[in-house]
Amino acid sequence: MTSEQRKTHNASGKVNRTDQQADIQLTPNDLSDISSLIEPYRQELHLHCYRLLGSLHDAEDMVQETMLRAWQRFDTFRGSASLRTWLYTIATHACLDVLKKRSPRTLPQAAYPVTDPLSPLPSAITEPIWLEPFPNTWLAEASDNPEARYTRYESVSLAFLTALQLLPPRQRAILILSDVLDWRSSEAARLLEISVSAVNSALHRARVTLAKNYRKDEHNIAQQSRTDAATSALLKRYVHAWETDDVTGLVALLKEDATLNMPPFPLWYRGRESIRAILTSVAFRSGMQNQWHLYPTAANGQPAFAFYRTGVSRDSYQAFGMQIVTLDYAAPTRQIGDVTIFNIPSLVTYFGFPLQMP
Repeated sequence: MTSEQRKTHNASGKVNRTDQQADIQLTPNDLSDISSLIEPYRQELHLHCYRLLGSLHDAEDMVQETMLRAWQRFDTFRGSASLRTWLYTIATHACLDVLKKRSPRTLPQAAYPVTDPLSPLPSAITEPIWLEPFPNTWLAEASDNPEARYTRYESVSLAFLTALQLLPPRQRAILILSDVLDWRSSEAARLLEISVSAVNSALHRARVTLAKNYRKDEHNIAQQSRTDAATSALLKRYVHAWETDDVTGLVALLKEDATLNMPPFPLWYRGRESIRAILTSVAFRSGMQNQWHLYPTAANGQPAFAFYRTGVSRDSYQAFGMQIVTLDYAAPTRQIGDVTIFNIPSLVTYFGFPLQMP
């Protein structure tokens, strides 16, 4: 086996020449151990499928499909590439098959004009067209490759994923393999069964599209994985404002041009005063005190909260959805630049929270 054949990828898919599983040689007596061999890759495959599909649910289904196909076809694994590369090949093709039949995921800000806060709320769109948040705890543990164009946290940020979903499926796969996982063009070509020149051409087009739709903020990216005293204090004030019905205090934490997205409603707002208006008329309209509870977590490399609302009986809090906040670290005084409220109660269970809190 050549050194090129022994080259494999670590838990985020990047080059790692120490992976010994490239040389696995199975005998018939080993077939009962197939599950134990492929199961360690579940988490990173889930992340890979999520980047391609933009959906927790769809990614979970495709990982299950990948594991099933791998188990059924393990006798075709010859060791000419690493076990990881073989599994990524199966997972990528499974996702591309799904993407032939489904619309890309998005957020309201990418699909609709800015909403007038005085306009009535439109009906929610319950079809599977919205991006879903990804728990930070599910990010595969891996060292970021300094040669990759996008870091692990950046490559799951809502801003990056929204732009990524604008790419045609094959271009999306090629960009993820090349610029996120740092695969060589020859490796991506082998996986997709196309020529290297076709990979390079598609990669160029994908980069051009992404550059037009994604603004890379190096300073914010560098801070994403850190939590300092100023960030902690800001997030505590944010939670306190929600839980004490302090709309003025909440709005004061936002940038002047902050945005608010609220899937599955096809609407979004820009600017403090617009956000103040919609919070006052919708989120705090009932006048009920202390109706919201937020529980800190992290999603898509960003601060997040499981979001709960009490009912009229006040005997418990019911899951309302998830919030993700994007912080602006460049401002002299740290502020919140974007808030995305996923009004989808079932999402809290993916973050380890129950549907009801006392």
